[in-house]
Amino acid sequence: MLSARPSRTRLGCALVLSAVLVLSGCDQQRISELREGVATEADVRARFGDPEAVWDAPGGGRTLEYNRNPAGHYNYMITIGPDGRMSALRQVLQPATFEKIQPGMTMEQVRRTLGKPAMQENFPRRNEAAWSWRWMKPPNTSSLFTVWFDRDWRVVRSEVRPDPETEVR
Repeated sequence: MLSARPSRTRLGCALVLSAVLVLSGCDQQRISELREGVATEADVRARFGDPEAVWDAPGGGRTLEYNRNPAGHYNYMITIGPDGRMSALRQVLQPATFEKIQPGMTMEQVRRTLGKPAMQENFPRRNEAAWSWRWMKPPNTSSLFTVWFDRDWRVVRSEVRPDPETEVR
């Protein structure tokens, strides 16, 4: 017999999707208010708040990390040039950025490239650890990008797979 009530999985997926849409809408508004070469670090912080991390950038600038994982599907890296103005705003959870992740890279290089992961898992018997980021595979499929590290925290491999949290069962 079929129930007219939605399943917990579908209800959970609907709630996650609603939160993602609200967050992405707010981010789009914030992004539209910032102009490269004009906006200052203070402007960025006024719209996005305190960053998850601040990284030194080449030439004396800084990169501010704004993480939307684990609930969202975006991570923004906003570069502030040595003049104090925003020189770049990038959403990094996308295939072009994933292609930059290569075997042998260090954990810190991966973190600086993709931001804080949504999930971290250790596999002691295999001497490996996996970091995963939620991202939106076009046109609108929630997916995971996973990077596997060896015991020295160097990239061994990476993969794209469906996001098990949003799969319909």
